[in-house]
Amino acid sequence: MRIDVITLFPEWIQQLTTLGVTGRAITDGKVELITWNPRDFTDDRHNQVDDRPYGGGPGMVMLAEPLARTLAEVQRQDQARTLVSGMSPQGRVLDQQAVRELAKRPRLILLCGRYEAIDQRLLDSCVDEQWSLGDYVISGGELAAGVVIDAVLRLQPGVLGHQQSAEQDSFSQNATTGNGLLDCPHYTRPEDWRGQTVPEILLSGNHAAIADWRRQQALLATWKTRPELLAGAVLSEKDQRLLAAALADQEA
Repeated sequence: MRIDVITLFPEWIQQLTTLGVTGRAITDGKVELITWNPRDFTDDRHNQVDDRPYGGGPGMVMLAEPLARTLAEVQRQDQARTLVSGMSPQGRVLDQQAVRELAKRPRLILLCGRYEAIDQRLLDSCVDEQWSLGDYVISGGELAAGVVIDAVLRLQPGVLGHQQSAEQDSFSQNATTGNGLLDCPHYTRPEDWRGQTVPEILLSGNHAAIADWRRQQALLATWKTRPELLAGAVLSEKDQRLLAAALADQEA
């Protein structure tokens, strides 16, 4: 996979090359990460990339021309059609289903906005889709792009130490946690930590029973904190029995 990021702060994105999962994926050659600064595509000596908005109002608006030139060069690097993805609170909310869609693409082009906005004409003519982290505003698209990159790289083959690490994450749809439920609780050594012990079932060696317990705990955690996810989930008869038993234990 190749990821091109258009940003006024390439150093923010380049930090990903040195950290954790993303750093290892880049170092191992599983992904190519390239940053592009629109200031490099300006004509004036001040490398101006923003100006005051027509109609007045606070803040500055990113100029269309430097961004368009940057995008043209990015796209020239590979003639294959690639969607341009903008980071914006006005976009579709990024969820795990969206991450899976993005992870299947051989190339991502991520456009990071700054200041008050990007000239709408650039968005209308050059941007194919927009992605939002949620209903709040941050200072620029770099943090959002970093989230997209990290989430997408986790799903690339060989990036995580064990493929089931991604399959068992919260919101993943698979045979273990399925239907986008939250993840179950996890424990490690010591067996007794400050008087709190590991659930006995996890020490039993009974893998079928452990799988049922984990499924039940995932259902219970989702019911407690994200019940709307259960409304859209397809639960088997066994799932319903497990959840009913867990809720009965809660009331006992």
